[in-house]
Amino acid sequence: MSHDLEHHVHESARRARAAALDLRAVPRAGKDAALHAMADALVSHAAEIVEANARDITIAREAGVGDNIIDRLLLDTDRIAAMAEGIRDVAALADPVGEVVRGSTLANGLQLRQVRVPIGVIGMIYEGRPNVTADAAAICLKAGNAVLLRGSRSAEHSNAAIASVLRDAVASAGLPVDTVQAIDPSDRSSSTALLKARGLVDLVIPRGGAGLIEAVVRDAQVPVIETGTGNVHVYVDADADLDMALAIVVNAKTHRTSVCNAAESLLVHKAVADDFLPRVVAALHERDVTIHGDATFAAADADVVAVTDEDYATEYLSLDIAARVVDSFEDAVAHIRTFSSGHTEAIVTRSLATAQRFTAAVDAAAIMVNASTRFTDGGELGMGAEIGISTQKLHARGPMGLPEMTTTTFVVTGDGHVR
Repeated sequence: MSHDLEHHVHESARRARAAALDLRAVPRAGKDAALHAMADALVSHAAEIVEANARDITIAREAGVGDNIIDRLLLDTDRIAAMAEGIRDVAALADPVGEVVRGSTLANGLQLRQVRVPIGVIGMIYEGRPNVTADAAAICLKAGNAVLLRGSRSAEHSNAAIASVLRDAVASAGLPVDTVQAIDPSDRSSSTALLKARGLVDLVIPRGGAGLIEAVVRDAQVPVIETGTGNVHVYVDADADLDMALAIVVNAKTHRTSVCNAAESLLVHKAVADDFLPRVVAALHERDVTIHGDATFAAADADVVAVTDEDYATEYLSLDIAARVVDSFEDAVAHIRTFSSGHTEAIVTRSLATAQRFTAAVDAAAIMVNASTRFTDGGELGMGAEIGISTQKLHARGPMGLPEMTTTTFVVTGDGHVR
């Protein structure tokens, strides 16, 4: 990494820190006005954003990138309008800053309040998905933070265009222009420089595949919240309603494949395998899903591919699923404990006792009981917005909304108290 590049990134971080200090005192009305300006600007500049995105799409196609990745990269006027609407939705949410988490009057008369305050400077390192540029900027701003956006080279032109539009909008609303900054992704070392900006960057959030997250965690000298690779399981229990199970498996696997809450593995209790396997295999094949199955699944259909432990450990993000018949509830839990990435796990069962055993035994950011794994999403869970899904256990876990973009301060008020 060149000294000049590190200096450039750290200068951006210093400007972000100055902006963050100014943002701390901005009331909700000021932040919401900036958010609405950002949304309006995205719509009014949609043509130039689409033009910039077309350059990224052309480069990706020439490089032979797969269709599922192209879909994550693609922007059109409808997707830009949805990005703008997402920002307006953030403006409509309650401001977490100033919320009293707990408060009391101590025995000695000291008044204690623990209140939410902005974290400060958030660094986002992410792959593909240029919509993250707008989402992250909006959520960070609403929570009173400045954001440094380091997207991928694959979305370089899209992200630069979006960030430029957002910066102008923020400035037009009277907030510091450096509230939103894009970090040049053309040199891979810019990520490293961001991760080493100790004392300038308060938190880094990586969003992307396992390789990106592992590299960020390994290299970071600043705090990191890991967001989810999703090796997600659906377990169909002996007491499952099989019609419900079929609908859940099909939705969890095929509703959208390139997302972290899509199902990647299917476990079926042997007690229902004879009835369920022909149905689920047919339904998945009808939707062009390749099943990587064990011997029992292979016996059910000649098109099933033999499964390996590597398949069980894979986050496919494609029309593939690993599948296995288990002898017992305990076997299902043991399999999940072996291969889970701690994102989302699901059980389909009519037994309340089994559901309770499952939620107690499985360690994941989200556990679904008789519901599709696709519901692990801030919007779907009523949080209004999310910046990512945390698979770690400190400060934030699961979908991270506005409260997770804050920290707290203890405000202690006395009347001349001394110890």
